[in-house]
Amino acid sequence: MTTSFYSSCFGLVFAALTLLSTSATGNDHVALRGDFQNARIQFTKAKAGTVAFIGGSITEMDGYRPMVCDILKERFPETEFNFIDAGIASTCSTTGAFRLDTDVLQRGDVDLLFIEFAVNDDQDAHHSAADCIRGMEGIVRHARTHNPNIDIVITFFVNESMLETLQQGKTPLTIQSHTKVAEHYKIPTIGLANEVADRITASELTWQRYGGVHPAPFGNAIAASMIDELMSQAWASPLASDAAIRPHTIPAMPLDPHSYAGGRFIDPATAKVKQGWTLAVPDWASLPGSKRERFSNLPMLSADQPGDTVSLNFEGTAVGAYVVAGPDAGIIEAQVDGETWQTIDLYHQYSKGLHYPRTVMFAADLEPGKHTVTLRISGDTHSLGHAARIIQFVAN
Repeated sequence: MTTSFYSSCFGLVFAALTLLSTSATGNDHVALRGDFQNARIQFTKAKAGTVAFIGGSITEMDGYRPMVCDILKERFPETEFNFIDAGIASTCSTTGAFRLDTDVLQRGDVDLLFIEFAVNDDQDAHHSAADCIRGMEGIVRHARTHNPNIDIVITFFVNESMLETLQQGKTPLTIQSHTKVAEHYKIPTIGLANEVADRITASELTWQRYGGVHPAPFGNAIAASMIDELMSQAWASPLASDAAIRPHTIPAMPLDPHSYAGGRFIDPATAKVKQGWTLAVPDWASLPGSKRERFSNLPMLSADQPGDTVSLNFEGTAVGAYVVAGPDAGIIEAQVDGETWQTIDLYHQYSKGLHYPRTVMFAADLEPGKHTVTLRISGDTHSLGHAARIIQFVAN
């Protein structure tokens, strides 16, 4: 990396690089897989490129993302970049798979995609291994199907419980599952979580200096430095004058045939109200709990009385809803194609004081084809009320 980059970051990334350079194992936690040249060729020859970041609050915050943007601008000073910030706090890879098209793919021809969901799949969604794979594979396979030339990097951040697991010599479930996807699709990964765990165990770093779940600038600089190291490894040789962009090979068989590779939003305005539901911006001033600004002016399909019923026609193998669930979040009863009713509790562990964004699935293993889902507000609740507020329906 250039001296000017060190200067522009006031030595922060340089300090992180100095820490990393003391490792006896070098860069074991930077895994270069497959052909990682397309973005480089695009940035160098076209002198233009689009780089997107999708993830939770770690991506949304002023952290590793803008640092990586600076690294790319330093590496390619003549290139005009379009940077897409698709980080949304609290969201997991399931939500990421369903919002990928709207939040990333529809915003330009993306050349390089950074993905970060290991922490939120762990502490927010409490995903099973199967859920982790369905979400992450959905993002990767959808992105590569949409644009076979896209280069992708997955970064594993860390929380306290994941750190403890790593220090016990084990691999956290989310990292293990996301790595399976990366290996299947030959995607480079940044093992920041492993790097931090090793450094703390060796008394070369503290959790406090790293900064916690939402890393401090120094912690984010470690992540950015590891991504820079990936680029240095992949792009060490001079670019050949006849270098050409080549499509990545997409495995014929997915890891999970029901992964959310066709994930998409469905406008709630297309639903058929049978009783009680309305599509409007919620009257937030009258509701208990805080909300995030990004949701404050969005119309939502809402109901709060037991028995309120709505149905949606859709095509695919899975259906659910992207919702905000606050202190009054209720229980939804869902029925697909007239079969058995299922109950889905919208209330989340973080709903007590916040209208919390999350994706809930009503069915995820349907036969391909046209279906109808019917939703009904239950008379039971574990909260202050019975409310359901749907931002978008989701389908695969």
